[in-house]
Amino acid sequence: MLLPESFLTSDWFAVLAAFVAVNTLMYVALATVKILPKVRLPWSGRSRRSETRSIHPDAPI
Repeated sequence: MLLPESFLTSDWFAVLAAFVAVNTLMYVALATVKILPKVRLPWSGRSRRSETRSIHPDAPI
């Protein structure tokens, strides 16, 4: 389907094209973030358990 040139140069078509472009970039950014692994920061010892909760109580923590 071919559109006339006046249709493609109208203001509302430019706004629609800009919206589609921004929407596409946001979708790509969100998909990329979802693919990447989580960033884990080294926390202090407070966030680790002091005792193991394993079924093997003699296992290292």
